[in-house]
Amino acid sequence: MLVGVLLSGSGVYDGSEIHEAAFTLLAIDQNGGEALCIAPDIEQYHVINHVDGGEMNEGRNVLVESARIARGNIQSTEKVKMALLDGLVICGGFGAAKNLTSWNEKGHKAKIDPDLKRLLIDFIASDRPVVALCMAPVVIATALNGTGMNVKLTVGTTEEDSPYDIEEINQELGLSGMTPAMKSVREICTDEENRVISAPCYMMDARPSQVYDNIKMAVDKMFEWHKG
Repeated sequence: MLVGVLLSGSGVYDGSEIHEAAFTLLAIDQNGGEALCIAPDIEQYHVINHVDGGEMNEGRNVLVESARIARGNIQSTEKVKMALLDGLVICGGFGAAKNLTSWNEKGHKAKIDPDLKRLLIDFIASDRPVVALCMAPVVIATALNGTGMNVKLTVGTTEEDSPYDIEEINQELGLSGMTPAMKSVREICTDEENRVISAPCYMMDARPSQVYDNIKMAVDKMFEWHKG
């Protein structure tokens, strides 16, 4: 199984969450699959100093930064042949809401690159499994907004501790035409009709081992569906 791993930079606050990306690559390998890292060749929304949280006065490229995680083995979303992919994982981190979409500023009114929008719509319409980790469900919501396609998605639960406003994100997911689901870091959300799996990961107050288990659960389900 060849799985595309969609990255949005390198670093939780302005790109891909690095733990989640590494755990994803590990889980794919443990299932006997092959990962192909992909990212758009665009400029980041902004660059965050991950020590103090301040914005830095510099620019970075999403593809170039994502290549750090991929050890240089990466393709741009504009050039990759998506028809060759059997599954897709969209990694978490706030690059999903800043670089892949404009959700960070506009919520359910966010925009997404037309090529990425088409890619995701075609992928879901072809019944190939898609996994969205952490904040990545907003990428699916933005891509499908206005299409009439309704997907059940989770970014976590209000029943347990989270560093983020899960209720507000759920409201915006609903306004985008999706169905938000409450799931803990010990659970995944499966939309079997649309072949979409989502997992809260670091959207909840979780330990690395819990995040790994959550991602492994989601990736295992993707492989199960593919064999299925």
